[in-house]
Amino acid sequence: QGNIMAGDTEMDIYGLKDKTKEFVLNINDEENLPEKEDKEIEMPDGSKWVYPESKGIISLQTTRDTNYDIYISVQNELTAAFNEIRDDVAMKKFQAKFSELSEDERNVITKAVPMKISEAEPRKGATKK
Repeated sequence: QGNIMAGDTEMDIYGLKDKTKEFVLNINDEENLPEKEDKEIEMPDGSKWVYPESKGIISLQTTRDTNYDIYISVQNELTAAFNEIRDDVAMKKFQAKFSELSEDERNVITKAVPMKISEAEPRKGATKK
């Protein structure tokens, strides 16, 4: 039917990116959002950096009759959320956007903020009346 759900909440495509960031970052350590676990990451210079990695995984589930354009739009918003998080972390750690980093620096950021999106088996679909 073209509905987008985030948890139990129906939403439009325009709120999905921010909702995804809220879920992944869990800035206020809310109990109903994913926990974070300190992850030790090796820096290009051999030093160590500890970053609180989200244990959350975004699960994308469609119905068999989901419109392909809607599916791609959702994928794009989820990817944009992770890209914005990576940009923010890169700015704080390296004072540059993710795309401007060296390959070694990008590897550091992708270890800190892995893109955890899983695709669940499609549901049967809505019944048509």
